[in-house]
Amino acid sequence: MATNYLDFEIDKLTNSIENVISGEVFDTVVIKLHPGDSRQIKKTEWAFNWHSELKDSAKQVYKLTTIKNPSIIHGLTSLTDKHDHVFMDLIESAKFNKGKQKLYNGVAGNLVAFACKMAFELKYDGVISFIAKTQLIEHYRNTLGAELFGGNRMFIDTKPALQLVTKYFKDFNYDKL
Repeated sequence: MATNYLDFEIDKLTNSIENVISGEVFDTVVIKLHPGDSRQIKKTEWAFNWHSELKDSAKQVYKLTTIKNPSIIHGLTSLTDKHDHVFMDLIESAKFNKGKQKLYNGVAGNLVAFACKMAFELKYDGVISFIAKTQLIEHYRNTLGAELFGGNRMFIDTKPALQLVTKYFKDFNYDKL
């Protein structure tokens, strides 16, 4: 099994996703995808093989859309419940949200915050882990509060996880978990 070194960019931590040109903020929703939903993901529009992720029963794939336009996928993430934390297998912004010509900021941050939220809901104190590309380790430390665990494996602990979740999910209530 090949290791996926994640190389997502945290462009800006926003309250949701934000149009790069206008600054307008759009409320988002993260929805679980099922193998039957694979038609929503065109292979040519994504760098990773999301169809393979959907077929893996150990993984759960989620899409990020805006509430007003749920048919457009802004980003995807694949998560695995490790029974003491959530492992982020993959994360990817849609092509139109990458590079200098991207349309929206905040996609990757939103998906990472969702993984942390899931880890809180599963009673793992918000802890997630992932394997980072070497050149991005410092970026994740600075933008997400992630810490290096060993090799390229990083984790986000409770305090920075809570900061991310409360930024992106206004209705999240840690005390009611």
